[in-house]
Amino acid sequence: MNVDLEVRRLKLGEKIKDLRLQKRYPLRQVAGKTGLSIALLSQIENNAVSPPVATMLRIARALDVNIGYFFREEESREKAVVVRKNERKKTFRRMHAQHGEGGYTYEALAYTKNAKHMEPFLVEFEAKKKEELTFLNHRGEEFLFLFRGRLAFHYNQDEIVLDSGDSLYFDSGVPHAFRALKGKKAQAIVMVYTEE
Repeated sequence: MNVDLEVRRLKLGEKIKDLRLQKRYPLRQVAGKTGLSIALLSQIENNAVSPPVATMLRIARALDVNIGYFFREEESREKAVVVRKNERKKTFRRMHAQHGEGGYTYEALAYTKNAKHMEPFLVEFEAKKKEELTFLNHRGEEFLFLFRGRLAFHYNQDEIVLDSGDSLYFDSGVPHAFRALKGKKAQAIVMVYTEE
């Protein structure tokens, strides 16, 4: 599946821009709330850049919505929702700007549910070198269950290696990064909890 095509199909940039204009927030105000540059926000709105989860969380918070808002096609008021495997939205591939290497792809697993406190994702991490890592942080907490491959978790100055079947829970306000090991992709279920 072409990830960039899927991103365009979701119209994430358009949804962000439409919501921002609906709320009458100038780019400058959203930049101030997110800590992102006006230029980067403009590129995201024009679908020139595919932002990682941490960036989407910042934008969602700045626009007073849940991150799932950007993935769903229509509002759901159901107490329980099912997202079939063929309905999952494969969304982003984080690219390392300096080295042109892939980072990860992720799929939103509960995008149709409104008013939730957690965001579950299926994440596929690509192998990369330690010096190619890009550290991200956002308010909240994350839980990860690794079900395929080996994964290095970088947190502060520490590196923790996870094997298939291992789980991890951490404060995502601390800069962190992941990389698959042994030259093979790793897959995990990641739950992101964001503080209001």
